[in-house]
Amino acid sequence: MLFKAATILSALVSLTFATPIIYDGRAPLNYTEADIDGPKAPYVYVVRGSQNSSYYVDFDKLLPPPTPLWLGKLPGFLPLPKVTEQTVKVKIDNSSVFVPGGNPANAQYGFRRTEIIAQSDRNAMETGTTVFHFSILKDDLHPLNPKHEYQIVFIEPNDGTHVFQVRYGSNFANPTQKHLPTSNALNLEVTDHALNVIYSVPFKSLTWYNFAVQIDWTNRTLGVFASTNGDNLKKVSKLVPNLSATAGPDGQGDFHFGVLKLPLVNPADSEANKGDVVHHGIQEGTTEALYYSGVFVESIANGVSTGFGKITTPITA
Repeated sequence: MLFKAATILSALVSLTFATPIIYDGRAPLNYTEADIDGPKAPYVYVVRGSQNSSYYVDFDKLLPPPTPLWLGKLPGFLPLPKVTEQTVKVKIDNSSVFVPGGNPANAQYGFRRTEIIAQSDRNAMETGTTVFHFSILKDDLHPLNPKHEYQIVFIEPNDGTHVFQVRYGSNFANPTQKHLPTSNALNLEVTDHALNVIYSVPFKSLTWYNFAVQIDWTNRTLGVFASTNGDNLKKVSKLVPNLSATAGPDGQGDFHFGVLKLPLVNPADSEANKGDVVHHGIQEGTTEALYYSGVFVESIANGVSTGFGKITTPITA
């Protein structure tokens, strides 16, 4: 089940955030397809293919319901839950070829991608120590292909690297690995800038996977909190160094969530093109999707939010 009703009802006593919210990317209940075509706040851009943003991004209040961690409370004596955000569905298909600058010479034929860029102020979100929250749910009607690598949440500075990322599937390799999918392909993995795995968890159906990634931008460290469905977030990693990430403003980047599908190597390509993951490779062109909710960024001034109005201390060791 997506959540345990009794657990949620008993937890809906205090739902105020104890820590300052720097950016709230939870889709408002009145957010529409026309809004994402703008796009209007809280989103600033959709990395997508040839169609309008609303072709690739859908919003729904009920099906599936968002992660229960951040539910509100309806007025009245009983602590009945109130949905305060819409679930965001992000999909790709064979039209999902991003063309930077609108120049066909730049078309990224190796990728299929739709990502929402979820903020507009790098300085506010990426100074001191901040925590990036998000929840991910499978779309079983449009599943990902675990033979491919997917990068689904990340912060991308101008140099194209990722401060951290969540990935799924078989890691891209040239030549393609002999046995696909690989042993880790069915897991969600949180990695650091150098692609070391910090946390890994099997990605199962009908389950919200809740994450909070703590980033110290000054000392360049990372820590991960995680849970499923209506369970409060818990520390699932130690504090780990992230020293390969660039320090200072050059290390700040755009916060993406969505579906970025890497190709398989095409044996018919030249040796140079086999390694050009952006522009070459094999893609099946199928429709694939993920659901997101609970996207926001907070300061650690008063702790880290774990759901249902509760907080915990930051990861320090």
